[in-house]
Amino acid sequence: MKKTILFFTLIFLCTHAFATETKLMVRAKAKDAKFVGSSIGGAHVIVRNAINGQILAEGTTQGSTGNTDLIMKTAKERFGQISEESTAGFLAIVDIDEPTFVTIEVISPINKRNAQVHATTELWLLPGKDILGDGVVVEIPGFVIDILKPNTHQYIPLASLKETGLDIKANVVMMCGCPIEEGGLWDSKMMEVTAFLKKDGNLIKELPLKNLSRNLFEGNVAISEAGTYELTVTAYNATTGNTGVEKVNYVITN
Repeated sequence: MKKTILFFTLIFLCTHAFATETKLMVRAKAKDAKFVGSSIGGAHVIVRNAINGQILAEGTTQGSTGNTDLIMKTAKERFGQISEESTAGFLAIVDIDEPTFVTIEVISPINKRNAQVHATTELWLLPGKDILGDGVVVEIPGFVIDILKPNTHQYIPLASLKETGLDIKANVVMMCGCPIEEGGLWDSKMMEVTAFLKKDGNLIKELPLKNLSRNLFEGNVAISEAGTYELTVTAYNATTGNTGVEKVNYVITN
């Protein structure tokens, strides 16, 4: 029995004796914007062995969205770094004893399930050869859209809408939480935010929403019939090709 235990102990020691600590920085960057950091809950990162699926490291990006001037306003040069020490990222530390092909999965933003994007990339990790600085930057396309009015599954009396109509309000930000407003760095004039209204499954109205204050897009539509309704709000930037969608369902009652 002792010989058997010794045998397996030696195997374990031989297997792990030459494992080398290797560091890999992973960052999630919103399309046409900044890094996904603590202010919006971060991006969840999973580093797996691409061959057998073993999780080698897992965690959430933490830190700031980064230096706005450096990321958005400074001309990029080869080898130029756009992250700083405080910029959000996840430092994966893995022990490997041979070159390992890994899959990096980023789920972002982790706390906004309605807007989550699952983005992946793959690369070779070499024992002891750290990948730091900007590290591996995974782009996260989209917009975070929260429909504020009407609420999900809200029951609204038809009589209450006859004079005022139905107010539609949506909060729209970049995937890093960066603000959208008229004349801002992320200029709402470049964004097409549109409401599509369906009644009983049929499209009855398409309405452009106006940006009246930071991140807030609004509109109003006349409603004349009771029924089950679905509201879809889309965001589109023709210059960058960035898109986002959110939906709610509600009921107009007699």
